[in-house]
Amino acid sequence: MNIVGLIIQLVSGAVEGNLAGPLMGKLNLGPIGNSIAGIVGGGLGGQLLSMVTSGGAATAGASAGVLLLSSRA
Repeated sequence: MNIVGLIIQLVSGAVEGNLAGPLMGKLNLGPIGNSIAGIVGGGLGGQLLSMVTSGGAATAGASAGVLLLSSRA
């Protein structure tokens, strides 16, 4: 695991969460909530992307499927 890559994913996720928050209207969580949501999204997205690019496409697909199903419940 590359710690520098993980830190970049988390920081860019926090920035993007704060950029996307005002665009979401009623779903805006405020600066702290947007940062937390962005950090979680950046970390998970980066990990899923690294699984896909390193040959773990089946695992990434299964993980994405679980996330989609759990969000609908």
